[in-house]
Amino acid sequence: MPYLEQIWENKWLTNNGPFHKELEKALCDYLGVEHIALFTNGTIALVTALQALRITGEVITTPYSFVATAHSLLWNGIKPVFVDIDPITMNLDPNKIEVAITPQTTAILPVHCYGNPCDIDAIQKIADNYNIKVIYDAAHAFGVKDDAGSILRHGDLSILSFHATKVFNTFEGGAIVCPDAKTKQHIDNLKNFGFVNETTVVATGINGKMSEFNAAFGLLQLKHIEAAIARRREIDQYYRHNLSEISSITCLKQAGQHVANYAYFPILVGDEYQLSRDALYEKMRANGIYGRRYFYPLITDFPMYRAIFSANSRDLHVAAEIAEKVICLPIYPALDIDDQKRVISLLLDGMKTTLKKSETNTKAGFLA
Repeated sequence: MPYLEQIWENKWLTNNGPFHKELEKALCDYLGVEHIALFTNGTIALVTALQALRITGEVITTPYSFVATAHSLLWNGIKPVFVDIDPITMNLDPNKIEVAITPQTTAILPVHCYGNPCDIDAIQKIADNYNIKVIYDAAHAFGVKDDAGSILRHGDLSILSFHATKVFNTFEGGAIVCPDAKTKQHIDNLKNFGFVNETTVVATGINGKMSEFNAAFGLLQLKHIEAAIARRREIDQYYRHNLSEISSITCLKQAGQHVANYAYFPILVGDEYQLSRDALYEKMRANGIYGRRYFYPLITDFPMYRAIFSANSRDLHVAAEIAEKVICLPIYPALDIDDQKRVISLLLDGMKTTLKKSETNTKAGFLA
């Protein structure tokens, strides 16, 4: 309420107001980066980042992501080139990138999937060798660090989402992490229709500004972010400990980050599990447990991408297989232990039934 009262008193609802400026500074301090440009959402931030770097032609990206990653390319008239993912990290596989580069390739758009860092060194080496840009879709990676600091400092630009489902959110919102003040100023111009003052427009911009309401909420969220991540860590560890005995369920390993944010808890449902992934998903929903098949279908399965040559599932077999097995279990700070036990109990029940079937088959074979 005091923040709302201050907004009314300021009579400044949007357009780089006091709370907007304060949140940009607070996020720079918290994340350990020098320049951040706030946006109305992460998708507009992605679209603008591609404009800011004048990306054209072809961009290499992952089929295993939320559709906004690839949609941002199409909105800029750019052709996405899909390559397969690593089976362990579920991030873009650097070994598949180089063979996909053509004379039309201008950038790589990897995703830090589930907040697990990409193989940053390998990707940057490829980009340097071919003189192309790297834009990281870091929508899941708020607060994630490697040994040297924030993973958001890598690439030419990193894009964050502050959607309501994210570890840190402003209801709706996003940001671009910029390497220097000049780049930030250019991006700030682009997100405000290209205006530099009341009468001067220097670029074909868009309206991507964050309001004072969203910025104020972000400042409040930032006060609680450490406690929220700590609680997520507890939930993550409890899941891992109690699911470790189910050999047909695989928990995603961390990808070497020094500090994780525990944004998601994906599991892979193996072929030997009693239920198929979709049957388990429906059983969970029937019991009031709302997991998510995240990411399913693959981006390349949607009609606007199917005709692209690189969308052929035969060349994306790792991503295709994972998309058919993945469920993200509920993870959020208010998830209580009893509800988490319900999730685990339901998964264990599937394992017990599987064991009973196996024992029956063994006995039948022995009797035969």
